[in-house]
Formats: sequence, C-alpha cells, structure tokens
Amino acid sequence: MKKIIVSGGLGFIGSNLINLLIKKNYFVINIDKVSYASNFYNTRSFANKKNYKFIRLDINNRSKFKKILNSHKPIAIFNLAAETHVDRSIDNPSEFIRSNIVGVFNLLETFREFSKKNKKTKLIHISTDEVYGDVLKGRSKETDPYKPSSPYAASKASSDHLVYSYVRTYKLNAMITNCSNNYGPHQHPEKLIPKLIYNIINNKELPLYGKGKNSREWIFVEDHCDALFKVFKNGMKGEFYNIGSNININNLDIAKLLINIAKNKIKLGKNVKIKFVQDRPGHDIRYALDGKKILKKLKWKSKINLKKGLESTFNWYFKNMNYYTSLKKKDITKRLGILK
Repeated sequence: MKKIIVSGGLGFIGSNLINLLIKKNYFVINIDKVSYASNFYNTRSFANKKNYKFIRLDINNRSKFKKILNSHKPIAIFNLAAETHVDRSIDNPSEFIRSNIVGVFNLLETFREFSKKNKKTKLIHISTDEVYGDVLKGRSKETDPYKPSSPYAASKASSDHLVYSYVRTYKLNAMITNCSNNYGPHQHPEKLIPKLIYNIINNKELPLYGKGKNSREWIFVEDHCDALFKVFKNGMKGEFYNIGSNININNLDIAKLLINIAKNKIKLGKNVKIKFVQDRPGHDIRYALDGKKILKKLKWKSKINLKKGLESTFNWYFKNMNYYTSLKKKDITKRLGILK
C-alpha cells in the first residue's frame, strides 16, 4: 500500500484530506505537533483504520522527521502544518514566523536530503489566497505579485517563496496551491462560520467585523481536498495552482444565510442577532481567485454550491456539539487581534 504523509493532520483541512486519502486506499501517516487547533475529535472516523498512523511531531524537528521519511518512504507529503488565524498573528506574530517560515525551511531541508534517493516523492505545499492581498476588482492569477497585509499572510507568502526557491535551486519535486476561504466540518470556531453557528445554537449575538462588508471566496473543504488530490496526481513540479469556487459573498450575507438555515432546524433565541464590532487592523476588503489554470490543466472545478455546503456544515456542528466541548471555551469566545 502506497504511503502519504500529511503534516497538520489533526487540523481542519488536514483531517478532511486524510479522510479522502484513506478512502482511496493510501496508507496515511499523520504528523502533527498538537497545538490548540489540533483536535483528535477530527480523526474519530478513521483513527482505528489499518491504513492510518499518527505520530506527534513538530516539523522543526529535523532528526525525527528524517527518521519518519526514511522509515515510511512516502510517495507524497502534503504540508498543512501551519498557524492560520489572522487575529492570532496580530497578537503573536512570532509563532507564525516559527511555524510557517522556519518550520517550512526545516521541512524543506529534511525533504531535500530525503529526495536525493527518492526523487519521485512529491511535496504539495498548501497555502492561501491571502498572499495576494486586497483584490478590489477582478481575480488573482497565479502570476500576480504577492502583497500580504497581515503577519499570517506574510508568513505564508514567505513559505511559498521558500518552496519555489527550492524547486529552482535544488530541483525539488514540489508544487504550491493557494486556496480561498474554506468552511465545513471540523473547522475550529475561531473562524467565522463555525463561530457564527456556535453562537446561533447557544443564543448569542453574531459578531461581524466593521460593517460585515468584507468579501471572501468560500469553498467547501471537501472540494478543496478533491482539488489537492488532483494536484498530487497530475500537477507539475514548480507550478502554482489557485483553488477556489468563484463564489464571492460578504460576511454580512454569510451571517444572514446561516440564520435562515438555522430557522429551519431550531427555534432561534432572542439574542441571535447581528452585532457589528471593532474591525481587525489591516483587514483586507476582498479576496478572489482566478481558477482558470486548474480547470484547464487539471480539469478541476468545485462542485458544492454555497447554500448546500452551509446547510451540510450547520447540520454537522448541530449533530456534533461535543466538538465544541472538546475545545477550550476561551479559544471559542475570546476576541483576538485588537491593538492595544
């Protein structure tokens, strides 16, 4: 059975990707340092599968990562190990530098050594649309310059540049994906959609930054994972691939959609109403990706429309309220990213 390593596999996208790979009969080694956003609840559906193994590892630990690579000899590595919440990067940028830049450097160095005798092994580095910065008009293409606005986006941009430099300099078999905003089951409620769902279910106000007019391109996580698999199978060394849905909607309309979905499931409490709160420093107005390249080159496009995806997401959280209780309450409710 062919082996694949997923770093950051206890997180949101990583655990959904592992679920897909296991169903496709790969043996998956999940390496994760187990941070606040890591959650073993995310692995419940496959934790006891014979083709799954978990190893606690920080990708900065080169010697241990080297042993794992030499022991398992994977055909691919999906790198999802990263700090991802913009507000946290405003409060504590140093952890983002350590994980997203230094961590990727150490991963690349270990992979470079391993690749000398395993040239066919692929590295798929997963990144974000936030590296392009504000896109007030049109849609970002893979050839557009990076213009990150937050410490998080800057750290991911740096990691993308590092990966590409190792392709050019050391001929590593690596490719880079930049995806739009994900949503779906297993997402930490520091992020907008699961936070709104949590507050709706618990009869709390729905906080929106500024006036809720910030626009994002939303993609259901299973669509993203499907695209990552396409890149793994058919992507070309050194290429960048935008992954998106072509569905842009602002945060205010997302909140209204979720309220309407909830009305058909539960009786809404009196406190469930939209509340505009202090905006995030440097908050980008709009992200939007041009997905023509992955459609043309890999024949991939998203399948799940926003309403269906949001309904599925709401239903999952409503049926899995234990997911919320598996987390520290302060990580759900505390406001971050406010300059003092």
